[in-house]
Amino acid sequence: MPEVNDRIDRLESLDAIRQLAAKYSLALDMRDLNSLVGLFPEDVRVSRDQSGRWALRDWFDTTLREQFTGTAHFIGNHIIEFDDYDHARGVVYSRNEHETGDEWVIMTMMYIDNYERIDGSWFFRRRLPLYWYAVDLNKPPIGPNKMRWPDREPYEGGWEHYWPTWKTFWEHGPSDSEVPAPAPLDAFLTQMRGDAPDTLSVRVR
Repeated sequence: MPEVNDRIDRLESLDAIRQLAAKYSLALDMRDLNSLVGLFPEDVRVSRDQSGRWALRDWFDTTLREQFTGTAHFIGNHIIEFDDYDHARGVVYSRNEHETGDEWVIMTMMYIDNYERIDGSWFFRRRLPLYWYAVDLNKPPIGPNKMRWPDREPYEGGWEHYWPTWKTFWEHGPSDSEVPAPAPLDAFLTQMRGDAPDTLSVRVR
């Protein structure tokens, strides 16, 4: 019964990928960097010049020691679509809190993920973080440049450039065009992005 087996495989893969996001948050917040980098393949790309789990662990170690005393990540909406049996992509929301110096910074963001199954196990192939805001708990992020870390100039979070629908909505009035057909299975994210190029820099955080 190949169709039944395919459906079971899809369900198991969905659960395994959702577990990746939850495991990432727990390992990051508990500073278990070995478990954290184990969620990525051995040849994970860390920067233009570095790759591998050792380099990724070093990056996390430096970032966490320099910027944050404590963190708490809460995973929310998670959309997963498959390219084939062993490759998938997704969008996952994350609500985060950070102790940084004498401020408590809250953040809402999303990860644009690519997943790959290697030797039967699912891994993050890449994570692109996009941010709505980061701001002190007592200072609502009203206005532009909502990324407001202590001792840094405010800046954009990047999501406005990744999703072309945001700009289109505000540049044009209500649409009188025909409503398109719903997106087919595993094409909802593709339909939302349209022809937008994947030009944002890839960062892991």
